Amino acid sequence: MQSPAQPRARALRDAFGTFGTGVTIVAATGEDGRPVGFTANSFASVSLEPPLLLVCPARGASSLPAIATTRRFAVHVLARAQRPLAERFSRRGADRFEGLVWAADRHGLPRIEGACARFACALEQTIEAGDHLVLIGRILEHESDLEAEPLLFVRGRYS
Repeated sequence: MQSPAQPRARALRDAFGTFGTGVTIVAATGEDGRPVGFTANSFASVSLEPPLLLVCPARGASSLPAIATTRRFAVHVLARAQRPLAERFSRRGADRFEGLVWAADRHGLPRIEGACARFACALEQTIEAGDHLVLIGRILEHESDLEAEPLLFVRGRYS
């Protein structure tokens, strides 16, 4: 039996879903040197001066302890061809980097090839916001491929 809040939450989720977003992978390296990451579509630019961005992971995201400890993370804006990566990094309980070719950047952060853009960040601020956190990152460096076509997510589907 559904509680009255469940249909309202579904309706709210559906309403939010009408706003098409890009798709990102947020990645970090734990103290043990192992890469971790998750798919996120709650991503936005915040400021050009200083250069800041934000991502909003769920409070239970398994990568959060690595980000909290190292105070570093990278955001990869995925290209359309990277849909399998978006799906892979959204699954729970798996080693998302297993078998994936990646390299560490000069900040020690995982670097996934083929993204439209990539931002290496230092964690500037964490804000509690309901069932999610707002992570504000100071951009240490960035790169982009302006020819790559971005992966989009709208109404619960990739396009």
